[in-house]
Amino acid sequence: MIPTANPGTANAGPADSATRAATPEVIVIGEALVDVVASAEGAVEHPGGSPSNVAYGLGLLGIRTALLTSIGDDDRGRAIEAHLQRAGVALLPGSRTPGRTASATATLAADGSATYDFDIRWELPAVAPASLPKVLHTGSIATFLAPGAAAVRTLLEQAHRECVVTYDPNIRPALLGSQAEARTIFEELVPLTDVVKLSDEDARWLYPDLQLEDTAARILGLGAGLAVVTRGSEGSLLATADLQLTVPAVRSAVADTIGAGDSYMAALIYGLLARGTDGLAPAVLETLGRTASKAAAITVRRPGANPPTAAELLADLPEDTAPEGAAPAEVAPAAV
Repeated sequence: MIPTANPGTANAGPADSATRAATPEVIVIGEALVDVVASAEGAVEHPGGSPSNVAYGLGLLGIRTALLTSIGDDDRGRAIEAHLQRAGVALLPGSRTPGRTASATATLAADGSATYDFDIRWELPAVAPASLPKVLHTGSIATFLAPGAAAVRTLLEQAHRECVVTYDPNIRPALLGSQAEARTIFEELVPLTDVVKLSDEDARWLYPDLQLEDTAARILGLGAGLAVVTRGSEGSLLATADLQLTVPAVRSAVADTIGAGDSYMAALIYGLLARGTDGLAPAVLETLGRTASKAAAITVRRPGANPPTAAELLADLPEDTAPEGAAPAEVAPAAV
């Protein structure tokens, strides 16, 4: 059963970074890097990295958020730090290191989907935060790539049972060893978590012989209290030991899918903080899924990892809008 986090303060916009650093509601652990987006029009750089995107999305949603990461002492590292500060996200001590900042080159296809090539080294000191937040989130490369993955696991072991732990594996096959090795790492981490969110692509890569519903059941059997599988235009599957619920996707025109899964994750955490003492009743699960799907839909309407503010998330979603020439399509609320 997932412990209930105290309700968060979901303000309409980011607050002062120094104020938030004192008492973060959420600490995110994981990589921050530069996304180099290559398309027919040329290459553009954006701050990225799945955990960093989740932290940024939470900051825009008014959640006091801090990030433990590893960025270099270079122009790209300073650009990432400034980007996070604009959302009120604080960097925890140990996040700045000598050397260059990691990067990922995303090549866009005509339909807005992306393939990635990474230049990353992941190291992280196993330094426990001064105090535990309501929610600790981790995921992606940070949980698989040595040597930093060992430090992430140590931090989860220290935090487990003391706060809500959320996890998004956000599988990047190009950076992993064998499928069996990656699945072992994943299954050793799941018992240290409360909420696991993964895309249908992640699920099929980890468990090619299982249906998505069976994958969710396996994750619950490993110890998670909530398993979420995003399924693109087919919506999201949210499963607990007592219930499996499918929430439909939100229709949206697509500029590109970069950051959609991270926006979904940020909004899922936002919803977990806001649920009060209602636990994971069916109505709560539906609200979690609909809110997260809406966040992803807003994100894919605009280029890059550009998640919504709390005001945008709470407002009515306008009719499909997209860059000229783009056709309305179902949003893909999944890690890409």
